[in-house]
Amino acid sequence: MNKTFRQLLSMSTTNTIRLSTNNGLTGYQVHKLQVIPELPGAIAGEFVCTVHSVKPATQPTTVNFDDPTLLAVAFHRSTTATNSDDSTIIIFDNKIINQDVYVCMRDATGGSNKCNYYLELEQVKLDLSEATVATLKDMRGRE
Repeated sequence: MNKTFRQLLSMSTTNTIRLSTNNGLTGYQVHKLQVIPELPGAIAGEFVCTVHSVKPATQPTTVNFDDPTLLAVAFHRSTTATNSDDSTIIIFDNKIINQDVYVCMRDATGGSNKCNYYLELEQVKLDLSEATVATLKDMRGRE
């Protein structure tokens, strides 16, 4: 079973998606992440959407694959309608999490336009030991 989440985010904002349960026996894996500007074809920007297992202390300005809290990243370059050269890059980890996730959005060009994200998480049943390991990894923020 998949759970989907979508929202229009302002630049340099973070959205919290509540996933934690009392027993932690339900886990999730990122299945799909997509981004699209609020006004496709009408605005230009380089949108970076990151999904983290721990809330970042500050809005991420870089993408660092060594960061164990980074679950997924989407990059979308959008140009104006007269110079249509849109491109999208999506990368995600198959890490299983059972705590809340945090979606961060920013425009690498410094713009203030809004951007939509669509996040699809695949639900996974965990046994007690898997749930304990996933919870500890999420709490510590490391692999």
